[in-house]
Amino acid sequence: MGTRKTVRIGAGQGFYGDTFFPALEIAQKGDVQYISFDALAELTLAILQKDRQKDSSLGYTRDLPIFMRYLLPVCREKGIKLVTNSGGINPEGAMEKVLSVAKQMGMTGLKVGMVNGDDIHPRLDELRTRGVTFENVDTGEPIDKIKDRVLFACAYIGAQPIVDALRQGADVVVTGRVNDAAVFLAPMIYEFGWKMDDYDRLAAGTLLGHLLECSAQATGGNWSGDWWNIPMMERMGYPIAEVSEDGSAIITKAPETGGRVSFDTVKEQLLYEVHDPRRYLSPDVIADFTTATFKDVGKDRVSVTGVRGTAPPKTLKSIIGYQNGWMGQGIMGYTWPDALLKARKADQIIRKQLAMVGVQAEEIYTEYVGWNSIHGPTVPDPGPDAPELFMRIAIRTATREEAERLWRFIPYLGLNGPPFIGGTGGSARARELMGTWPTAVPREEVLPHVRVQVKEVI
Repeated sequence: MGTRKTVRIGAGQGFYGDTFFPALEIAQKGDVQYISFDALAELTLAILQKDRQKDSSLGYTRDLPIFMRYLLPVCREKGIKLVTNSGGINPEGAMEKVLSVAKQMGMTGLKVGMVNGDDIHPRLDELRTRGVTFENVDTGEPIDKIKDRVLFACAYIGAQPIVDALRQGADVVVTGRVNDAAVFLAPMIYEFGWKMDDYDRLAAGTLLGHLLECSAQATGGNWSGDWWNIPMMERMGYPIAEVSEDGSAIITKAPETGGRVSFDTVKEQLLYEVHDPRRYLSPDVIADFTTATFKDVGKDRVSVTGVRGTAPPKTLKSIIGYQNGWMGQGIMGYTWPDALLKARKADQIIRKQLAMVGVQAEEIYTEYVGWNSIHGPTVPDPGPDAPELFMRIAIRTATREEAERLWRFIPYLGLNGPPFIGGTGGSARARELMGTWPTAVPREEVLPHVRVQVKEVI
């Protein structure tokens, strides 16, 4: 356990594929003790599963070694610890990759920790015999509907095993599917010695983790306010939490970086992906975000105080990924006049031709890019004046071969459909689809199986 009265934690990543430059700037001049990375989402897990199907040694985010190569030299020199959930569905492979990168860089003595046990796929049958139903929390459907198509299954675990890795001296900690805030909360628990039943402090740390987890979304990126006035968006600074022992904090960013930290930018991130702000569920605590107070206290400095929490839920959110068929798609563009009418006619032609040749589509979906592909039915019909639109049609089928039949009807429209095409798109190759099945598992069926391992570069 550390002895600091305050600890500064920087946000290094908000998604798989994020840039490493802001994390490097935080390491260089952010005066932090930790940089934490949130690389995972349900979609990310599906991407990593496809990687693992091609190569069993994969399953972690493939930008992990890039981050490590740039950050480890600076972070080791300054004593900054790194915590990341980039392990995805293969945290063991991620740990070995970090060890390999560190060894190549001559960092003898660097300790890399790994947390696993979130992977419940090998235990699904066992857990069912123990009474876990795995019903879909959104629809109530039984898992029998997909049980023969399951590809991966992860339970969201919390901060405690990361704390254990830090206590064992880890300089870098990689995990699988922990909840997003855990990679930020764990350093606070470790440094301040917070107890796991100190729910107000755990709630404060969870809220801070939520504010930091999406990188520049708290510093003016993706912001719905006067985004055109956000300075230096080409060099956005990611948020830093300066946390006190009581859980109060200042949200700021590294000096001389772009972006803005204000009441409004932080508030907007507070509301992101929050269904019930009075009961924000996590494996460590149920946080009441409505009790928090935000206040501008200086340029690019917002204070966060007053968060309250209660005991965590008895179940852990879990995601089961399953094979959900194949997608074929095609795109055809049309120009003024009557671009929408032409695009709709093209859709009708394709649907009739699919029926004529007996394509077995479980689902057909059409959208018009330039009109309703983002806002759907909420936007008015553009009438005959739309300058250009692209009709995108997609089908979902049980087999790759059936999905790939769609593409044959796209080029045909060039001379056999409405006039003045504006280009084609899509692919003749079908894409495998994965579905996600949200469910809940009793925490006592998962947490005893969580393991922490720490290895040293030699």
